[in-house]
Amino acid sequence: MHTSHVTLGVSGPRVGPIGLGCMGMSQFYGPADRAGSIATVRLALDLGVNLLDTADVYGAVGAAADTNGFGHNETLLGEAVRGRRDRAVIATKFGARPSDDGRVVYDGTPAYVRSACEASLRRLGTDHIDLYYCHRLDPGVPVEETVGAMAELVTEGKVTALGLSNAGPDELRRAARTAPVSALQSEYSLWERGVEDEILPLCRELGITLVPYSPLGRAALTGRVGPGTRLDGDDFRSTLPKFSPGNLPHNLRLVDGLKRFARERGATPGQVALAWLLAQPYAVVPVPGTKRAEFLRENAAAADLTLEAGEVAALGALFAPERVRGGQYGELPVAGR
Repeated sequence: MHTSHVTLGVSGPRVGPIGLGCMGMSQFYGPADRAGSIATVRLALDLGVNLLDTADVYGAVGAAADTNGFGHNETLLGEAVRGRRDRAVIATKFGARPSDDGRVVYDGTPAYVRSACEASLRRLGTDHIDLYYCHRLDPGVPVEETVGAMAELVTEGKVTALGLSNAGPDELRRAARTAPVSALQSEYSLWERGVEDEILPLCRELGITLVPYSPLGRAALTGRVGPGTRLDGDDFRSTLPKFSPGNLPHNLRLVDGLKRFARERGATPGQVALAWLLAQPYAVVPVPGTKRAEFLRENAAAADLTLEAGEVAALGALFAPERVRGGQYGELPVAGR
């Protein structure tokens, strides 16, 4: 993998150009494979993929909740990095938790910020979190209160750098006025471009690194999803508009163009999709998720694929937002406290 590292934000941790999303090791994308997942995390560190992305809620949503539960992914990651902690940059999130009635509740109260951090530290088996995100801002708590409580954790040495996930422009500005924000995690890929108009320019203005999740369009941009792909009820993608029976065949025709481009470059479609993100004129560190070593190797190698300006523009035009069918999410069962 390419050895160049980047600093998250102005003074956050230094990470490789591509990270590893760990959510799928605990929920949403098929059964968990504990041994395989741990081996994949350790391989990531060997390859220089040191930004490891998790959250306390991963494992507590969907069908996996029956067997995995809240904190499952953090516990798994903690085991994987044991003896290797100094090589890992651990990013985790708080604020989203399942309620008794099946919704996801957001809690950004200062007391919860502190208790959630303490619990994550225990599960991860570490004395500090390198990058601590608020998973979703609580609509009932001013962002200044939540971020202020997060900043106290930095002062105490329990957290190194702060981040937000899926925050809007106003929230991001208010957060940055309260404490230094190193990273914003939002969905961004060739086929999901909602951050381009406001969020990306604001991140550059504020000195914040964008950490795209689902940079491979939840595997659609890898070429491994076909028109006949059946998504069962346990697969989160079955709820997403881009994957609906009415939209997916159209969107996959755009992916066919990506496949042709990749063949001409001697790369995989997923590698081209990641290289396109890295070629953007912003500080961007994508965190493609996988639990399989072969896909990790493939993703990591994308850091060595350089696209010319004309290629970047052509790919962007191929997946222009008006050409992609379906929004980012369907209806989500979420609520404030």
